[in-house]
Amino acid sequence: MTNMKAFWMATAAAVGLAGCSTVPAEIGAPVASASQMSEDARVADLLSRMSLERKVAQLIQPQINSFTPEDMRRYRFGSYLNGGNGGPYGDEFAPASEWLRYADEMYLASIAPMEDDEPIIPTIWGTDAVHGHTNVVQATIFPHNIGLGATRDADLIRRIGEVTAVEIEVTGIDWNFSPTVAVARDDRWGRTYESYSEDPAIVAPLGAALVEGLQGRKGDPERLGAGHVIATAKHFFGDGGTEQGVDQGDVNGDIEALKSIHAKPYPATIAAGVETIMASFNSINGRKMHGNEALLTDVLRGELGFDGLVVGDWNGHGQVAGCTNTDCPQSLLAGLDIYMVPDDWKGLLETLVSQVEDGTIPMERLDEAVGRVLRMKMRAGLLDEFVKPSDRPNAGDYSLIGSPDHRAIAREAVAKSQVLLKNNDILPLKAGADVLVAGSAADDIAQAAGGWTLTWQGGGDLTNDNFPGATSIWSGIETAVEAGGGTATLSEDGSYTAKPDVAIVVFGEEPYAEFAGDRKHLGFTDTEGLELLRKFKAEGVPTVAVFLSGRPMWMNRELNAADAFVASWLPGGEGAGIADVLTGAMPATGKLGFSWPAECDFGPVNGAEGALFQVGYGLSFGEGGVLPALHEECAPLTMGAALDWYVNGRLADGVLANTATGKLDNLRGEAGGITAIGLDRNAQEDARTVTFSPGSSLEFAQGGGDSGLGYRIAYQVLERPRGAVTLKVGSGEALDITQELSVAAGKGWREMVITDACVTDLGPSLVFASEGAFEINIGTVLREEFAEGTDCSF
Repeated sequence: MTNMKAFWMATAAAVGLAGCSTVPAEIGAPVASASQMSEDARVADLLSRMSLERKVAQLIQPQINSFTPEDMRRYRFGSYLNGGNGGPYGDEFAPASEWLRYADEMYLASIAPMEDDEPIIPTIWGTDAVHGHTNVVQATIFPHNIGLGATRDADLIRRIGEVTAVEIEVTGIDWNFSPTVAVARDDRWGRTYESYSEDPAIVAPLGAALVEGLQGRKGDPERLGAGHVIATAKHFFGDGGTEQGVDQGDVNGDIEALKSIHAKPYPATIAAGVETIMASFNSINGRKMHGNEALLTDVLRGELGFDGLVVGDWNGHGQVAGCTNTDCPQSLLAGLDIYMVPDDWKGLLETLVSQVEDGTIPMERLDEAVGRVLRMKMRAGLLDEFVKPSDRPNAGDYSLIGSPDHRAIAREAVAKSQVLLKNNDILPLKAGADVLVAGSAADDIAQAAGGWTLTWQGGGDLTNDNFPGATSIWSGIETAVEAGGGTATLSEDGSYTAKPDVAIVVFGEEPYAEFAGDRKHLGFTDTEGLELLRKFKAEGVPTVAVFLSGRPMWMNRELNAADAFVASWLPGGEGAGIADVLTGAMPATGKLGFSWPAECDFGPVNGAEGALFQVGYGLSFGEGGVLPALHEECAPLTMGAALDWYVNGRLADGVLANTATGKLDNLRGEAGGITAIGLDRNAQEDARTVTFSPGSSLEFAQGGGDSGLGYRIAYQVLERPRGAVTLKVGSGEALDITQELSVAAGKGWREMVITDACVTDLGPSLVFASEGAFEINIGTVLREEFAEGTDCSF
């Protein structure tokens, strides 16, 4: 390590302190080294010399978009993060060198001398490097976990962790919020692709392997040293078990049965030495995890023996009953150690200080949480010597970002993740074949990479130019086919002049992340791939379907139309791995980690009779892959709206709004405590912002209208309701939807489906009532026939 006095003088100059001629005692040696004192003694020594404000600051984790190095120097936050859309200096596409420069700035601010005698505690930076260090341009992009689960290869995933850790180190970051060890049990969930499998027995060893890759193996002298970063198992627990797959929603059932599925991966990651675990957004039997002492403390620490640090998720504490983003002692008392509070950090810090001073939070609990932060930093060697990020191993070696060796591992992972579901003796492709590659996704790296890639949601305006060094699926196929003596042509729309020997159709889901990816059913609605497959079939061209998705989906129509079908998941940036399998350079070895649905209507499947293919299914070359004809009926894809009650800013004829307390023409104006104003959603004033005063209600009604039709409502909630909100349909009892709207808050436009599954009368009236002040944006209100058994959803 760097000579400490020389390092401090350089540090002082860098932060404008060159006039200091002496080195504060704390700098370079905040406490005696591990060889002189036990870990407990070192922690106790530090705590004894820290002020209340400095202790609380160790528990505050803001995001880089909302505070500055000057704020760091003033408050000395224990950690900070970059969000999915955050980058240094406000640039989410900043080069790796800027990430490292920013890490130095924040670090140096955190260790600048203070006027008092408090110990200096360096800050650490946490990031979501969930399939490689993919916030950073040029980083190696690995398949998402759903693809890695199909490999069943723990050694491969350990190597992926090692590569990811090294590329993180290049940018000076210390902490990775990964692995996700969710057990996704309803594939309608928008985070299904972050799960290795619906089977916890598959998830557990793979999650543990990634921990070992990121941190190093227990007992290894290099653990948490060079080539390693701090890992996080997430999200504890139940994130993959919410009702209807609603992100951040409710998980209900017998607690022991829930633990046997959703808590099962955690003992393996704890045994692997994971230093941090992230609390989940969801509730368990009505209680949010961020405030659930019985689970965060009694189960996680008592039953499972975890001695590390529990970090919160993005404002997750603010969802606890009685809490806000700036006021939530409940979370700390329940067992949370760090609040991830991206923007409201100052208010929360001040509130926590006051709550310790007035006894709401015992000092013993504060010291326990701060002690866990200090232990994590000690174990990572961050308190033994003060070395700025750019002087650490691998830092600034930008040749390591997306290096050929790293990309080779990603290519191997892509190949091993491909699952062959059907093969009518088409694959592997014959050498010398004339191959046509079709579909808009074929030459689109962003679509193959999915969410959490350069931007939070991924896709969008990203082009292949944003991925220097990466290989699209088309590019990989072209190179492999030509190397085998054949020809390859890219034709997105499937047109050609000379009939090809085979056509490869690449299609699938557009990128999404978290709640934006929640779905009401598993039917794949985009018909581009289907139309191309049917076109080639009619023209007598054999076809290979390459399906990109973050979950298994109902694909009966496409399976019928294709001669071979490959589930490619979200393979990332090394499309040549797909070509390796299609051409036979690599064998087809991938096995499903999720049940593949036979029906599109609902979920979950999880190995039930509704599975077309069970977990573990996956053909190898030469294995019989002929499927019988599959039915192609999917009610959610064919049932359209029966009545448009409110569309494009206009109420349908005969439909009135707020009839009980005064009329709102086209849902605009004021009546009975309701105010409705125009809102631009897709066009000028095609939606409304509706504000409820306490105790007011909004009614839609159509005298003598049709009964028996359900409701589909496009809506948006910006802030959680301040009082109970109910929904009354027809003559039935009012339905309390407060919790559902609270979960929807801040998540953009969503869809509410109301059927006879939750109301007793689907009559032609709909009444929203709010006990407190409340605001909701309404885009459409449709009355519609739903397939029998359709659940209500929000």
